[in-house]
Amino acid sequence: MSQTPSRPLRIGAGASFADDRIAPAVDLAECGGLDYLAFECLAERTVARENQSRLKNPKLGYTPRLMDRMSQVLPAALKNGVKIITNMGAANPIAATELVHEFAQREGVGSLHSAAVLGDDITDLLRDRPGLRLMESGSPLEELLPRMVSANAYLGADVIVRALRTGAQLVVTGRVADPSLYLAAAMHHYGWAYDDWARMAAGTAAGHLLECCAQVSGGCFASPGRKEVPDLASLGFPFVDMQPDGDFIVSKMEHAGGRVDLATCKEQLIYELHDPAAYITPDCVLDITELEMRQAGPNRVHITGARARPRTDTYKVTVGYADGFIGEGQISYAGIDAVARAELAASVIRQRLADTGHRYSELRVDLIGINSLHSKRALDADPYEVRLRIAARTADRKSAEAVGFETRALHVNGPAGGAGGSDPLVKEVLAVQSVLIPRTQVDPRVTIEEFRS
Repeated sequence: MSQTPSRPLRIGAGASFADDRIAPAVDLAECGGLDYLAFECLAERTVARENQSRLKNPKLGYTPRLMDRMSQVLPAALKNGVKIITNMGAANPIAATELVHEFAQREGVGSLHSAAVLGDDITDLLRDRPGLRLMESGSPLEELLPRMVSANAYLGADVIVRALRTGAQLVVTGRVADPSLYLAAAMHHYGWAYDDWARMAAGTAAGHLLECCAQVSGGCFASPGRKEVPDLASLGFPFVDMQPDGDFIVSKMEHAGGRVDLATCKEQLIYELHDPAAYITPDCVLDITELEMRQAGPNRVHITGARARPRTDTYKVTVGYADGFIGEGQISYAGIDAVARAELAASVIRQRLADTGHRYSELRVDLIGINSLHSKRALDADPYEVRLRIAARTADRKSAEAVGFETRALHVNGPAGGAGGSDPLVKEVLAVQSVLIPRTQVDPRVTIEEFRS
């Protein structure tokens, strides 16, 4: 145990996506009195992208900003006895762990015992599994196999607990369910059984609240004049104080900016929750319909009453695949008739692309600030300036490149007054769909690495 029974377990949120801010996590590691700090950095497409990186270079495949975070957080975490759990291993947890150890040894930050969680990558397994249907479309998986980049199962808290039992101060995973990063800390600390559904529910609910980090402390909540958030520029990240029975309090450090209250917690609680009575995770099926929340003090919300049913007998698998290219160009028009000139520019681009033989499955024209978010115009009167964005989707890279080049050519090929054109942009599209696979066919496992100063 990392603490005496006189106070609850404290788990902090260190990141909610790959490019999240780093300073609040450092603040928590230094001053938060934490036992655990979790970093959730994998969006659904991220693993596919990092699989591509690993194929080009077997030493890559982890989250690119791994060492930006670890170099700042690890020294304080080791000094203060804070254990780190993170999915920044992405497609290569072992390489990520080795890189952190190289830093620890080079910088002399102290002894480090780490564990890497493996087994989520089942790409080879899916190639030999005919008959699976994609959850989103119902189409056979075989349709995607020629373009498949990756297939990763959402592992649960159980394998992370196995990693923590090795004595690891740092646990690096690939694809696991976001709440499982937090649930695992409570399971290990208190010895919760995997069929103790009340506590599985509590840990999963806490993890769901923390997984998006600053959303709970006021980030996406803030709206001037409607939902004020103090000192948003210094927004702090939240933490949970978890009791042995599963009751918990969501809070933040007093000196950090932001707010934690019933409103911020309720907004995050329903985020991405497809069914409040049956939120399916690898650890349990969570039910928050009888959750009790009360304000327990300034920036302190007490939560109890989460319920859960047993986990399903399948893992959800995210299948990443190449899905063509998007070409994009942007240019601005200002002054009298700015909108009319932007609309003329869009029609010119369409015609020039068609005349040169390019074909697109989808082509989108946006007048940013007028119709880019909604199908109808947002303004009754034309503004004095407008930004034209044109983007098209295609299976052919050359056709994607042509969109940006034709847009940039408008500077001298009309209509009048175009300026501020962007460089031609081409993005390879990594799409994702999902399948279910029996748990018995997936083999989660743990490897360990140790460095002593």
